[in-house]
Amino acid sequence: MGNRRIFMKQSALVGAGIAISPHLSFAGNLEGSDNPLKIGLIGVGLRGTNHLQNILYRNDCVITAICDIDERRNGIALDLIQKAGMPKPKVFGKDEYDYRNLLDLQEVEAVIIATPWLWHTRMAVDAMKAGKFTGVEVSAANTMEECWDLVNTHEETGSHLMILENVCYRRDIMAVLNMVRQNLFGELLHFRCGYQHDLRFVKFNDGKTPYGRGAEFGEKGISESAWRTQHSLLRNADVYPTHGLGPIAVMSNINRGNRLMRISSMATKGVGLHNYIVKVGGEKHPNAKLKFKQGDIITSMIETYNGETIIVTHDCNSPRPYSLGFRVQGSEGIWEVDGNRIYIEDKTEKPHQWDEATKWLEQYDHPLWKKYAETAEGSGHGGMDFFVLQAFVESAKKNIAPPLDAYDAAAWSAVTPLSEVSIANGGEVQDFPDFTRGNWVKRLPYNWMKDHY
Repeated sequence: MGNRRIFMKQSALVGAGIAISPHLSFAGNLEGSDNPLKIGLIGVGLRGTNHLQNILYRNDCVITAICDIDERRNGIALDLIQKAGMPKPKVFGKDEYDYRNLLDLQEVEAVIIATPWLWHTRMAVDAMKAGKFTGVEVSAANTMEECWDLVNTHEETGSHLMILENVCYRRDIMAVLNMVRQNLFGELLHFRCGYQHDLRFVKFNDGKTPYGRGAEFGEKGISESAWRTQHSLLRNADVYPTHGLGPIAVMSNINRGNRLMRISSMATKGVGLHNYIVKVGGEKHPNAKLKFKQGDIITSMIETYNGETIIVTHDCNSPRPYSLGFRVQGSEGIWEVDGNRIYIEDKTEKPHQWDEATKWLEQYDHPLWKKYAETAEGSGHGGMDFFVLQAFVESAKKNIAPPLDAYDAAAWSAVTPLSEVSIANGGEVQDFPDFTRGNWVKRLPYNWMKDHY
């Protein structure tokens, strides 16, 4: 699976953000267990169902409970479980807090939370208090108080939390991480990243018009338009920072010998969502009268303790191709995902000219991808969904700290409230809290080959 054709195929899937259903050989290389991990799923919408499918193709896990307030989604999940020949789990969802009854179950050892953003922290906190090994989808928190809630609850209970940031496991990202660890770029200086993804079709959909052409959201919307669009209406902030910042934080050892120090954010005017409503619903549509608070493009600059700078971009409300905009730059070279290009001083083919990055990414393919590429094929998002679930499951089975922990969840998610305050005050610099309370100076860098695989 390490050849050029396969590598480029997987990179193309990742770049398009495509999630595909797993196939029956998915768990072929995984070790079984006489005591499979008992998992409860809180939220079985599109993302939760993806986790469910991947769990069903493992032989070291069993789903013992599911919870969703949408009966239709519970039905879909039960059908998938039945077709997989697995025992029927207990089902919850009579109201918004029925998930707490799931957490009371002794037959649930670990939970995965894949619900709307506003529920992530409160559910994660309740799960940790219930003694469950907790996985939470991104972003993990919406406010600074919630960021601290995650850290404080982890420390008070001893229960572990993993932020399920799958982009940290993207094949090209992990190859570049391998290059960083081998000092190919020299001393790190500067990064760029973000979430640049036209999501207007997700934010407006009433289920009656062709997919992606609706002008409704909220109570009249379906799927993510039922809740995600409201954030754009009410908040001028980078509300989804971790897909970009997470991988960069790993490369720069944030919370492990380095930390995020300061942030300054600015936003453009917001016209994209209004224009989209007019385009698909007409000027007289009631939603055309709304004033969306979120700027179409939000740019944040972050400074780290070790002297690197990071530019994070949020761009989801304007027409554009998908890109997370990664750039890694050091004293000896630079890699950019857009253009698939790299330059390493004295090593690339010609001075002052880019090399195609593919051959470098193949040469430095991460050991985990070399080992598990075939197993990961079909797991979703170009294979990276296998790796994030694998890390969660192995950490939970051993009850050890996951590679992406509560401190990471807090630090990365803090971009949202800090960017909101900075934008409201003309780009005024905001300080990041030290969620590790000084322990970042002695915490060891990530070692993903140990314990979790």
